[in-house]
Amino acid sequence: MMQYSQSTAAYAPVVDLEFADDKADKNPQSSVNDAHRSRVLRLSLALCVAVLCTVLGFGGGILFKQEIDSNSLPSTACTNPIIRREWRDLSDAEKNDYIEAVQCLRSSPSKLGLNQTLYDDFPYVHSRNGEASHDTAAFLPWHRYFIHVYEKALREQCAYAGHLTYWDWSLDWEDVTHAPVWDTTLGFGGDGNEKDIESIHGHCVTDGPFARLQVLYVEKFPYPHCLSRGFATGGNLTRFSAALEPTALNELLRTSDYATFNLGVEDGPHLSIPRSIHGDFSTVTAPADPVFFLHHTQLDRLWWKWQQGDTQARLKDYSGKAAYTSSSEASLRDPLPLGYLAPDVRVEDIMNTESGLVCYRY
Repeated sequence: MMQYSQSTAAYAPVVDLEFADDKADKNPQSSVNDAHRSRVLRLSLALCVAVLCTVLGFGGGILFKQEIDSNSLPSTACTNPIIRREWRDLSDAEKNDYIEAVQCLRSSPSKLGLNQTLYDDFPYVHSRNGEASHDTAAFLPWHRYFIHVYEKALREQCAYAGHLTYWDWSLDWEDVTHAPVWDTTLGFGGDGNEKDIESIHGHCVTDGPFARLQVLYVEKFPYPHCLSRGFATGGNLTRFSAALEPTALNELLRTSDYATFNLGVEDGPHLSIPRSIHGDFSTVTAPADPVFFLHHTQLDRLWWKWQQGDTQARLKDYSGKAAYTSSSEASLRDPLPLGYLAPDVRVEDIMNTESGLVCYRY
């Protein structure tokens, strides 16, 4: 955006007033009249400069406001919201279409201009931009925007005709490791080979459509390895699954304010799945595991359900810490940055799933 200087030098008059005064001194007969005209000219020019500064300064404010508004991506009306469905409600053909679209991202060029694929861009951005949303008010809206951009990539880059799907782990809470999402044919593969030493926090996934998928990062560091999982067992699995139980989720949905609900989701069901699955899912580059997006779509569904409890109040209910290292209060005007993966939007742009920027229900 053009920046306007506060100095009036930018609007300097083209007439040299000092030279005009010198000419007047050489003609005594007209010196009084010329001096008067000079003073009038000075005042007129000064007034013009003042008016120009005021008008241009005000205009600059308008331009600045318009630029911010355009960057917030105001959108068309949402008149026919799509319905996001649970994984097991999809037909076999729909499941295959979704898996093929995810695999397509592995052959699409990076949008970040890096030596990697579009598939790799998502864990990369999550580790650098998404990490800052954790333990803050932005956790739910940042991830809502993040999975929306992922859905757009599937549809626009890979001709996927469907929409995001979610994994309702409350249906599998007693043992999430036996959920249908781990199916080796119509799912994302299982726990992998425990003898594989290349893995991270678990075993290399050796079955299903993502067997031996190469993952480029661990946390923020380059470390090529196989897609890894390490399912929890016994008491550990039982302890982690407690937050996924329907009664616990119903209690969470009865929370009265956003700040409490947001942190309850993050510290509860959000963490339960990574702790149960381990592997890449337990790192900040968790989007390397394609089930990450089904998990976070389910978390977004929980938020949506909570908002539906009182839409008039909760579509604007946003509070908590603006940043993990700050005590400042979050605002609906706060940005949700995704690096170069997508334009920044504000929290207020993503609060309503039928805003037009996004257009869906559950």
